[in-house]
Formats: sequence, structure tokens, C-alpha cells
Amino acid sequence: MLTRFAIAPSGFKESLSAQSAAEAIAEGVRRVVPDAEIDLIPLVDGGEGTARALATASGGRLVPLRATGPTGERIGTHFALLGGDAETAVVEMAAVAGLSLVPRELRDPGATTTYGVGELISAALDTGVRRILVGCGDSGTSDGGAGALQALGARLLDADGRELPFGGRELTRIDRIDASGLDPRLSETEIRVACNPFNVLCGERGVARVFGPQKGATPAQVEQLAAGLERWAAVLTRDLRVTADLCQGPGTGASGGLGAGLAALGARLLPRFDVLLDHLDLDERLARADLVVTAEGALDHQTPRGKVPAEVARRAKRYDRQVLVLAGTIGEGANQVRSAGVDAYSAILPAPVSLTEALGRGGEFLADATERALRMILIGTRLPGGPRGPQPVVSGTQRPSSVR
Repeated sequence: MLTRFAIAPSGFKESLSAQSAAEAIAEGVRRVVPDAEIDLIPLVDGGEGTARALATASGGRLVPLRATGPTGERIGTHFALLGGDAETAVVEMAAVAGLSLVPRELRDPGATTTYGVGELISAALDTGVRRILVGCGDSGTSDGGAGALQALGARLLDADGRELPFGGRELTRIDRIDASGLDPRLSETEIRVACNPFNVLCGERGVARVFGPQKGATPAQVEQLAAGLERWAAVLTRDLRVTADLCQGPGTGASGGLGAGLAALGARLLPRFDVLLDHLDLDERLARADLVVTAEGALDHQTPRGKVPAEVARRAKRYDRQVLVLAGTIGEGANQVRSAGVDAYSAILPAPVSLTEALGRGGEFLADATERALRMILIGTRLPGGPRGPQPVVSGTQRPSSVR
């Protein structure tokens, strides 16, 4: 009998936060198993919601402030101070330079900036922390972290000694970096960047070519960005005396190359789940479940390369738990998730709808899809020779006995 459910989704970009997605899945479960024990584990991958989720999980708090958004305007944003660890802050790049902060008519990754990320790091340093976790994901930028370095005191100069304006397209003109004004506190602070190690800065699988089109770049702009990031890596390596490989090193392409820019300052680029999930006791919570349900906006060939459902499945298989994935869309190569430990997956849309409707009704569609999938699973358990033998029919809508 399925009674214990671990619900561990990521968010659906521009539609549902991880928390909202988890609550929608729980609603679908309750319709089928009214007395279910449900453990809500909304997961963050370094993108939207990371600071809030870690603050909540640790008993910490958000620090609100205003900073420079991706299009250069001042916006309201935040960073987190973790509870129980007064020396650690969390800077979520998406909270100040995320794609959702870029109006659709302004989506040009050659012009957007990570300047606000540097401002958040500086504000976190002002609190006296000794460690800063930087979450990478859901970015609307492709400037290699150049803006962040400028906010932290670096001067990026062209051949005439003039400082470069914001934007990744300007990097093709960079001649040298004057690092004399960099914030000295950076050398005394541990900076850990939670990133997808599969994302690299340069080459055919470089961040401009893989993610530039998703952020609004035309084919010509993609090539311009790629050339600029290659130039940026070379100048960073020379002027900041970097010994690591900023072009192909794991995670250097994170958040439009922010990983490379921060690595040049001495930050450690680490697999994001190793950095983030330790605060959530994820493995123990998955082990207690009869069924694990996870979700993301798009399931495709990229999912096994560091996305939440693949990580959840990998960990759940340590305890021989079955894993169901629900997705906004099913793309090319989605069947590859089986190799990561996913047992079944399904799209949530009941029929073709417009993008606007899909985004606006994401919670409704996700709850309904959960109900449909779970009823199918329970039919399987009641079939002769099914994995758990005959089971009583379960239905209803009353609330679960416990929700964590």
C-alpha cells in the first residue's frame, strides 16, 4: 500500500516555484490517497528560490535590499543569512540577474549584466560573514560575470583605456583588467559557487551556444557572445593570474559564465547539489517514502546532466525507491532519464494549450497530472502478479494525516 510520499520537485520556470509545485503535487496525491503521509521537499538547484529555501530550511532569514537588475535598473532583491551558522550567506544570482527579471521585449543576453550579483556579494560581506554560497541558475545574462567583477571593484578596460559598458557583447573589446580596486575582503572570504558542472564557458558546448538562444540571442549574437567569452577567459587568466582552465573547467559556464568570473577571484566551483542539499536531509527523507515524486518544467536530454529529477532519482535508488517524474513538456532524449533511476515520467498538459495558459494554470495541470499518474500506478499494484499484490481502492479528498 502506498501511504508515504516524498514530493521533491524543482520549480517550473516562469510558472511555479518549487514550493508551489510541491503543494500542487500534494493536492493530487490527496485526491487519491486521503490518509497519505506527505513529506514536501521543494528542491532548489541554485536558481530561483534558493536563498529563501535555504533560509527557511536552516531557520535563517532573508536580507532585503535594492541592487542593479539585469537590464541596469535598480530593483528590489535579497540575499540570505543561514540560521545556526552566523558566518554563512547565500547569494542567489537569479534574484538579481535572473531571466524572469528581463522583460520579454528586452531579452538580449548581449546587453544584460551580473552587476547586481557583485552588489549582493558586497552587501553580504558588509554583514561580516566568512563564507558566501552563490547559487547559479535561471540566469538572464551571458557576460561571464564581468558585471559582478565591476561591482566588486575591478575595472574592465578597452585598448584606449576606457571602461567597458555592461553586457556580454562588449567582451570582444576587452584589452585588460585593472584589479587594484577589488574588494580586499574577497581574499579573506570563502566563496563557494553551487553550479552545474556540465556547463562550460567556451567551445561548441559553451554557454553562449547552449543557452544563448533560450535567453533571446539570434545565431549571429550567439557567435558574438561566444567570441567575447573566449576573449574574456584569456584576459582573466592573464591579468588575474588564474591557473585553472576557465574555458572548459567544470561549472565555468554556469549562469552565463558567472562561474568563470567568480573562479578568477578564487571561488570554488562545486556541484550544486553537493552544496545545497546537505541543508535538507534529502537522503533520509527519500528513504522513508513508499513513492518518490519529482518534477521539472522540461524533461529532455539535459535532465540527466545535473537537473533536479535526475539527482532525486539517483539518490532514491540508493534505497530502492520508485521514482515518478512529472514535467511541463517532454522533449528529445527524455528517455535518457531512465539511466538516472527514473521509473516513469509523464507530461502534465491534458491537451495543446497556449504558452500563456500553460504558465498560468501550471499548478492546476500539475495537480491533475499527479492524480492521473497515481491512479494508474495503483491499478498496476492491484493487477494479478502486480508488485504489491491486491490493494483496496483508495479515493477521496480529505487532508493527509501529516504534512512535513
